Amino acid sequence: MSKVLVLTSSILGEYSQSTKLIDYAVAQLSEQGAEITIRDLTSSELPTLDGELAAGLRGLDALSARQQDVITLSNRLVQELKAHDQIIITAPMYNFTIPTQLKQWIDLVARAGVTFKYTNEGPVGLLTDKKAIVITTRGGVHRNATSDHLVPYLKTVLGFIGIDELDIVYAEGLAMGEPTAKESIEKAQFELDSLLV
Repeated sequence: MSKVLVLTSSILGEYSQSTKLIDYAVAQLSEQGAEITIRDLTSSELPTLDGELAAGLRGLDALSARQQDVITLSNRLVQELKAHDQIIITAPMYNFTIPTQLKQWIDLVARAGVTFKYTNEGPVGLLTDKKAIVITTRGGVHRNATSDHLVPYLKTVLGFIGIDELDIVYAEGLAMGEPTAKESIEKAQFELDSLLV
């Protein structure tokens, strides 16, 4: 039985198209008997890294209580990531990049010596047994354009920690009229059907 970690990051609540798509994906996975863990990053109150927290995550000896807390949280998020075979991430495009809450999660799981290591040949990701799907929703059309900073960034950072097997599901033009939005959502659902098997 596959174990799937779902990360949602939309701040739009019931109006979120990425949440609707992830609900569709979760229903498909549930029918297949997958073990699913859902983490809503918008309700997790993850801290934004500052100098103190970043120093703590680098493994200093004399840690403040705040640094100890963030290491405990980071360890829990990393263990959750390690415990799953597949990761599905919703990544709506906000101002041409990922939501703040998704960036906060990345900052807590991308840790030297934990999810990647430095070698003489360069950095090596340590989470090499994972597959990921990114579901990205956009009001406009940005796929393969210079305005899309979201997909290149996620490919880079996920690959950096070892997750190279990555599929991207796009739902674009969602603010460009109902026919365009409907067609884009249906296309995304069709792509999910082919990936979630």
